[in-house]
This record gives sequence, C-alpha cells and structure tokens, in this order.
Amino acid sequence: MKYRLTSILGAAAVVLTSALGAHAQTTLKWAHVYETSEPFHTESVWAAGEIAKRTEGRYKIDVFPASQLGKEADINQGLKLGTVDIIISGSSFASREYPPIGVTYFPYIFRDPSHLIAYTKSDVFKRLAEGYEEASGGNHITAVTYYGTRHTTSNKPIAKCADMAGLKIRVPDVPAYLAMPRACGANTTPIAFAEVYLALQNGTVEAQENPLTTIEAKKFYEVQKNIVLTGHIVDHLNTVVSNMLWSKLSDEDKKIFTEVMQEAAERATKIVEERENALVAKFKQDGLTVTEVDKSDFEKTVMEKVALEDFGYKKEDWEAIRAVK
Repeated sequence: MKYRLTSILGAAAVVLTSALGAHAQTTLKWAHVYETSEPFHTESVWAAGEIAKRTEGRYKIDVFPASQLGKEADINQGLKLGTVDIIISGSSFASREYPPIGVTYFPYIFRDPSHLIAYTKSDVFKRLAEGYEEASGGNHITAVTYYGTRHTTSNKPIAKCADMAGLKIRVPDVPAYLAMPRACGANTTPIAFAEVYLALQNGTVEAQENPLTTIEAKKFYEVQKNIVLTGHIVDHLNTVVSNMLWSKLSDEDKKIFTEVMQEAAERATKIVEERENALVAKFKQDGLTVTEVDKSDFEKTVMEKVALEDFGYKKEDWEAIRAVK
C-alpha cells in the first residue's frame, strides 16, 4: 500500500510539474512582410528558436512572414493593439511616431553598410531609439538589419544627377525616398509595388529605384537594361518589441532578447551584403549596363535643394550620424 501511494504521489507530481511548465510558457507572435526565402525571415526563425533555447522554453515564438498578419502599417498598429509582439519594419514607419528617427533615410547620410552598423552602436542611435520608444508608448527597438542599398534602374543611361531631369521614375510615397530624384529634376510617381514591372514594361514610368536584391527578385532587369549605382539610401529595418511585451520582461530576458535579435540582424546583414556583391558581377555578365556614378554630384545637389527640416529631421542628428566612424 505504501509503495502504491508513493507511486501515485510521484505520478501526480510529474503531472503537476508538466502543467506548471506548460503554464509558464509564453507564446509570442513575430510578424513581418518579407518572403520566407529572404534572410529577414530565415534569421527571425533562427532567433525565435535561439530565444526558446536560451530561456529554457519559457518563450515560444511563432514567426509570421509575407504579410500573414497584415501589411506593414497593420503590424505596426498591431504593436499597440496587442495583436503582435515583435515586428520587423522600416524606419519610415517608426518616423510616423517620431519624425526625427527618419533622418536615417535621408539620401547619402550613410557611406555604406558598415557605417549603418556603426551607427546602431552609437549614442545618436540610442537617443533616436529612445525618442521613438517614448513617442510610440514604449515600443522598443532591439536591433537594426541592413536591407540593401537603393540603386536606380532606367531605360536610358544616367551618369550624373542632371541626367535624371524630366525622367519619369517610380518611387515609394515616402518623403525621404523622394528627395534625391526630385532634387535631380525627375518626375516621381508612386505606383504600387506589385505594378512596377508592368509600368516599366509599358512605359508608364522610365525608371525605378530599389536594392539590387529586389531588382533581381522582381526581374526589373528584364525591362530595364541600365543599372545605375546611385547608392542614395542605405536601407535598413528595425526589429521592434511591443511595450506590452517589453514592459513584462525581466532584465535578464531583455538581455537575452536583445542579444539574440542583434545576432540575427548581423547574420541577415551579412547574407544581404554577400548577395549584393555577387549581383553586380552577375548583372554585368548578363550583358546589362552597370554604371558607377559620382555620388558626390548627387549628394551636393540634394544638400543644395532639400532641407532636412522640411521632413521633421534635425541637423544635429544628421551631423552626428555622418560623424560616426
């Protein structure tokens, strides 16, 4: 009888421990708009698994790619509504809450991807991220991933800024994205992304701008034979944790989430850089005209014709970022 009672008590303890363990696990939603083949997804999945491992299974994170939980505007709103816990999103959306953080999209503010990464470890980044956190009600930026450097494709050669005068170019309807083409005299048109290929093909627009990886993925090179390395924006994405989640995390868990998300960002950044480097050679081999331009000519024109303050940016932030080594 004693042995049987001990066995029953032991079994009950196992069941109770399992129940408590299951109860202790928190399931989180991580959303973004990128395809499953892109590093922004694959490295998010890696990060989700790594966080589960480092927290001994206390957090289970499900990653939802390709706008499964909504478009970029929707998932940003979801941080406030509590429908998502973590997102990957561009600073153009963060700047809707806190305009100064959008200065990182101002043309030619970053020299290259390494300058961007150095900025994420600087005091000015900390200040801008804190400004966004306060303005957004506590949403916290844990990491920044290099998305790609934006270049131009065109149906005519472009060697200098003045060559863009009168050019009909598709540009996303984001103020900072419009700055360089408009400063160079181009006519900007905000065509929906899904319709860009057809618009280039039928001549509705004569040019567009995107990172090389996007130019390759969307096959814009099929209808645009000039790839012009304007390098006007070093594009990037923020990993953002909702205030509802961040405020509940212990200091130890905040450290784990931050370290893992930054590692994931570094992994994705490396993949993007490697792909870009390979694509320049590939495009040349495929017979496309790949043109290096004098970026200083473009930058000079932008600085002469575009005021930082018109976008809600602060010159001291621009200067501080430019000074980062």
